[in-house]
Amino acid sequence: MKPIVTIAETTQPDGTVLALQEHDGRRFLLSDNVQIASPATKVSERELARIACAPFRPIRQPRIWVTGLALGELLEGLAESVPQKRATFYVAEPSDELADWHREFYPEGTFATDKRVFRVHGVDTGALNSLDSPLHGILLHADTAPLHPRGRGFFEDRRWLSVAYDTLQEGGLLAVASSRRVPKMDRNLENAGFEVAYHEIDAIPNARRPKTHHLWLARKGDYTSHAH
Repeated sequence: MKPIVTIAETTQPDGTVLALQEHDGRRFLLSDNVQIASPATKVSERELARIACAPFRPIRQPRIWVTGLALGELLEGLAESVPQKRATFYVAEPSDELADWHREFYPEGTFATDKRVFRVHGVDTGALNSLDSPLHGILLHADTAPLHPRGRGFFEDRRWLSVAYDTLQEGGLLAVASSRRVPKMDRNLENAGFEVAYHEIDAIPNARRPKTHHLWLARKGDYTSHAH
């Protein structure tokens, strides 16, 4: 049996131990020994980006926010789905060490090489409010995104959802994916003012035992009339 190799490890300011591991050619990101990003989340991260960004393909300068860097799969999916050279990708990643790992261990990845990528050092409402232009999209995978200081997902925080809504331009989308069905997700998004559509993602294509991940598309207003 091939061993599990710890490539890098660090203790975050809040005491959380973040680790990058590899086993049999596959990499995993762990937080306090719990996997938060792995091959198991890759498909739904890519599908999150593909489905959420489809309406913005005709736009010349789309501005998309990615909540957390993780193993980079969501960002890679975004780069594939939004080829426009004048696009802007804001990657909200509070961990300096994780950003450094990407530059060291993924030197050819989108985060290290794509000039459209700008790192934002926080995920909270202050980080969203710091942007100088409205966003077309906000992407968040519940399994891989950084957690709220209270230990829950930012998508569960009413104030964060309200600021996300205000940060989006008319027709913009907040897209949230998860490996589990999140209770009250639809209601929380609707209470923040969004129109919500729910989709299911086949997280393990062609598997004998299908694995379903979940995707919520939360729209602010009318895309066709107002998004540019």
